[in-house]
Amino acid sequence: MGEAHQLQLSIMVHHQDANGANSRSIRNTSVLPRGKSFNWWLRMTLYTCLVLSGQSVATLLGRLYFDKGGHSNWLQALMNLAGFPILLPYYCIPALGKRNNPTTNSVQSERPPSTLTLASVYVSLGLLVAFGCFLYSVGLSYLPVSTYSLICASQLAFNALFSFFLNSQKFTPYIFNALFLLTISSVLLVFQGDSDSGAAGVTTKGKYVIGFLCTIAASASYGLTLSLTQLAFRKVIRKETFTAVMDMIVYQSLIASCAIFIGLFASGEWKGLKKEMGEFKSGKVSYIMNLTWSAIVWQLFAIGGVGLIFEASSLFSNVVSALGLPVVPVLAVIFFHDKMDRIKIVAMVLAIWGFVSYLYQHYLDDRKAKTAEYENADGEVSTILPP
Repeated sequence: MGEAHQLQLSIMVHHQDANGANSRSIRNTSVLPRGKSFNWWLRMTLYTCLVLSGQSVATLLGRLYFDKGGHSNWLQALMNLAGFPILLPYYCIPALGKRNNPTTNSVQSERPPSTLTLASVYVSLGLLVAFGCFLYSVGLSYLPVSTYSLICASQLAFNALFSFFLNSQKFTPYIFNALFLLTISSVLLVFQGDSDSGAAGVTTKGKYVIGFLCTIAASASYGLTLSLTQLAFRKVIRKETFTAVMDMIVYQSLIASCAIFIGLFASGEWKGLKKEMGEFKSGKVSYIMNLTWSAIVWQLFAIGGVGLIFEASSLFSNVVSALGLPVVPVLAVIFFHDKMDRIKIVAMVLAIWGFVSYLYQHYLDDRKAKTAEYENADGEVSTILPP
């Protein structure tokens, strides 16, 4: 990078002597691409740790809730979203609230979208998030946490599929390979439901199939939500500032929490919450702490995911999330004594293989983009250099 700066300096000095106007133009334009700073890599590491740890701990707490006597799918779904008020201090700190530096892919809009348009986007995505969270809760209540987390790996396949239609995502052999492996990994797990244990003892074949289908549908909903969110940023919001991303997650969580709260009361499950807390095997304090920390760690996961979207892309955020899925089955064997039979091991290996294939395609795309960027920069330098 030192040689690059010397080259830029020599170019500016030459043009300053020849033409003052040209020197000002060159001084204000970065000719060569700048590398990522140490602080950027540090932030990426922090956000990645938040995603991996938040997702793993939240999933285990959700399984613990059902294992210790919890029964409410609506309440567990609410805990996925109800912690969003911890993000509100962001708006109370002037230095952060005014932060509107665009991301790399930001497209500045000359005319901001109307309030009605933004409200429609937030409400639609919020309801979709609520639907997905409830399905995830049903799946977690009927499936062992190791099986549940492996099935969730299919979210990458759904994300790629929806991105193809909504975000013009190009399919490559590596992406096709990932889709195939992740699909086979999920399908394998439906054949070993008889040996798994659920929240209340042995899970019947019928409940296992319901849990399997709900988790698959929730993964599809999650993939669709990511693609629609990316589409909303590009077509409606048309800017990707950190404040815009924070607005998206807070308003989505608010709408989704309200929808699930209505479902909690409409289903009548709220009537049994007091009895459920009293009969919780670990006690009332443990019941409250479980729900509280579930809400907090899910928001830590959300902060990490939003941070990765801000620093990189929504696709990379989903890839990191998928990376944490194979971690949960290992923790489930340690803490919940889940069985790790042959089919589940094969499914986990296929899921990891599919993830690596998907990640390698992301690496190739990033490498190709950097190569093109440097070639364009070299072309600009050659046109600026005097004959």
